[in-house]
Amino acid sequence: MPEQLTWQKSSFSGGPQGECLYLAPTCDGTIRLRESDTPDIILATTREGLAGLLHHLKGR
Repeated sequence: MPEQLTWQKSSFSGGPQGECLYLAPTCDGTIRLRESDTPDIILATTREGLAGLLHHLKGR
Protein backbone atom coordinates (compact mmCIF):
# COMPACT_ATOMS: atom_id res chain seq x y z
CA MET A 1 0.00 0.00 0.00
CA PRO A 2 1.49 3.39 -0.97
CA GLU A 3 2.27 5.88 1.76
CA GLN A 4 -0.51 8.45 2.30
CA LEU A 5 1.06 11.91 2.05
CA THR A 6 -0.22 14.94 3.95
CA TRP A 7 0.36 17.92 1.67
CA GLN A 8 0.95 21.40 3.11
CA LYS A 9 0.68 24.54 1.00
CA SER A 10 3.82 26.66 1.07
CA SER A 11 3.43 30.03 2.78
CA PHE A 12 5.11 31.60 -0.29
CA SER A 13 2.44 30.30 -2.69
CA GLY A 14 -0.35 32.24 -4.34
CA GLY A 15 1.14 34.32 -7.14
CA PRO A 16 -0.99 36.29 -9.60
CA GLN A 17 -1.87 33.12 -11.54
CA GLY A 18 -2.78 31.18 -8.37
CA GLU A 19 0.34 29.00 -8.49
CA CYS A 20 0.89 26.93 -5.37
CA LEU A 21 3.74 24.77 -4.15
CA TYR A 22 2.92 21.89 -1.82
CA LEU A 23 5.28 19.95 0.45
CA ALA A 24 4.81 16.63 2.25
CA PRO A 25 7.19 14.86 4.65
CA THR A 26 7.55 11.08 4.30
CA CYS A 27 8.25 8.23 6.68
CA ASP A 28 11.76 7.78 5.27
CA GLY A 29 12.70 11.38 6.11
CA THR A 30 12.57 12.78 2.59
CA ILE A 31 10.33 15.62 1.47
CA ARG A 32 8.03 15.53 -1.55
CA LEU A 33 7.27 18.65 -3.61
CA ARG A 34 4.58 19.29 -6.21
CA GLU A 35 2.99 22.26 -7.98
CA SER A 36 -0.73 22.88 -8.21
CA ASP A 37 -0.66 23.07 -12.02
CA THR A 38 1.10 19.67 -12.38
CA PRO A 39 0.11 17.64 -9.28
CA ASP A 40 1.09 14.31 -10.86
CA ILE A 41 4.76 15.33 -11.02
CA ILE A 42 6.25 14.85 -7.57
CA LEU A 43 9.87 15.57 -6.73
CA ALA A 44 11.74 14.07 -3.79
CA THR A 45 14.51 15.73 -1.81
CA THR A 46 16.17 15.73 1.59
CA ARG A 47 15.89 18.47 4.20
CA GLU A 48 19.41 19.53 3.30
CA GLY A 49 18.60 19.62 -0.41
CA LEU A 50 15.50 21.75 0.17
CA ALA A 51 17.43 24.08 2.47
CA GLY A 52 20.11 24.49 -0.23
CA LEU A 53 17.49 25.27 -2.87
CA LEU A 54 15.78 27.86 -0.65
CA HIS A 55 19.13 29.44 0.21
CA HIS A 56 19.96 29.70 -3.49
CA LEU A 57 16.56 31.18 -4.38
CA LYS A 58 16.64 33.73 -1.56
CA GLY A 59 20.07 34.89 -2.73
CA ARG A 60 18.73 35.88 -6.17
